[in-house]
Amino acid sequence: MPVDLNGYWKMISNDNFEEYLKALEINVAIRKIATLLKPDKDITQNGDHITIKTLSTFKNYNMDFTVGKEFEEDLSGVDDRKCMTTISWDGDRLVCVQKGEIEGRGWTHWLTGDELHLELRAGGAVAKQVFKKT
Repeated sequence: MPVDLNGYWKMISNDNFEEYLKALEINVAIRKIATLLKPDKDITQNGDHITIKTLSTFKNYNMDFTVGKEFEEDLSGVDDRKCMTTISWDGDRLVCVQKGEIEGRGWTHWLTGDELHLELRAGGAVAKQVFKKT
């Protein structure tokens, strides 16, 4: 049985995020704004169906998917690209692979105690974010 990611999570740390945004070719003005934000995550998990809402004062992003099923992800609002995305469980980790213009793009979520960890990857850059359950 996979871990339970359900809940509302508040960001407590954000490391190397600007390098990750550079790898996505995000312009400098948006990068500066994005690095100042402390987005929340609202995750609803019902079996293999998961919705992850990333909420901030600047922009929100909703991801709705079924684990193990590839889908076309529209990243308008992030970097204005589309990619083919597959999300699967690797033990207790939720792993996302995004195939498109940027090599090595994806992310991994996992829990350590009451903290939700997120590793974001793109073009060799790795950012790490940690969230605390509220």
